[in-house]
Amino acid sequence: MINRDTGYVFRWADFEFAPGAIAALRRLTVAGFPLIVITNQSGVARGYYTEQDVQTLTQQMTAYLASQGVTITATYYCPHHTSGTIAEYARACDCRKPGPALLLQAASAHDLSLGDSIMIGDKESDIKAARAAGVGIAYLIDAKHSSHVIPPSAPNGVFADLAACVDYFLA
Repeated sequence: MINRDTGYVFRWADFEFAPGAIAALRRLTVAGFPLIVITNQSGVARGYYTEQDVQTLTQQMTAYLASQGVTITATYYCPHHTSGTIAEYARACDCRKPGPALLLQAASAHDLSLGDSIMIGDKESDIKAARAAGVGIAYLIDAKHSSHVIPPSAPNGVFADLAACVDYFLA
């Protein structure tokens, strides 16, 4: 939802922000929301790139966003995957979404009330992680199925993009 998912992006040259994402993140920054990125990075376990590559890309993204008036409070990532080819990362864990560990870690480190927090994700695993961690509101970005009428067991809302989601809950 911050960037286009073109599959295992780990180089800044290949990173592409989703349309409207920077402006939406800036609005959240101005509104005073701490922005914490939680991401699965199975490319590490699969041997496509290293943890250092993830950290470098994260630093580049964060610096660019800062130059655009966006403050990323923190980024947490899971390098694991059960079908990984790198032994130290090829395992099941609860930091990989839909596990809640990274959300719980972020809440503890930044003194956040998860019940008062909002999770915006672009995969069902994001919503499941939010529910498992006790996050109060979970929104899904899904351009194909956007609607404001959502059954209670699903996300609190489904939006075409981050900008539409931010428009909805900042209104």
